[in-house]
Amino acid sequence: METVILIVVIVAFVAWRTMPIKGINNISTAQLKTIINDKDKVFVDVRTPGEYKARNAKQFKNIPLGSDFTKLPMDKEIVVICQSGMRSKQACKQLKKLGYEKVTNVRGGMSAY
Repeated sequence: METVILIVVIVAFVAWRTMPIKGINNISTAQLKTIINDKDKVFVDVRTPGEYKARNAKQFKNIPLGSDFTKLPMDKEIVVICQSGMRSKQACKQLKKLGYEKVTNVRGGMSAY
């Protein structure tokens, strides 16, 4: 019985972590490729400087997770990427809390790009 409860808790946790967040757009890396040169969007990579240096898309500015996001423009869409999509999801949550309205997470991150 304890095993069943543990499995249910783990499944619920994974489902909760992968659910989309209200007010945050999610796009695939294929969709990213169609908007990557849009000058009306700000592209932010929240990986560590080492990860960013090893492989990056030149349109993305490296602002590691935990940094000050308040210097980003409020009037433009912010597109956020990381390695797998988990840190960028956290960054999107932070941006929404700061009052940013147009926030987009790239599902799959650089691993899928």
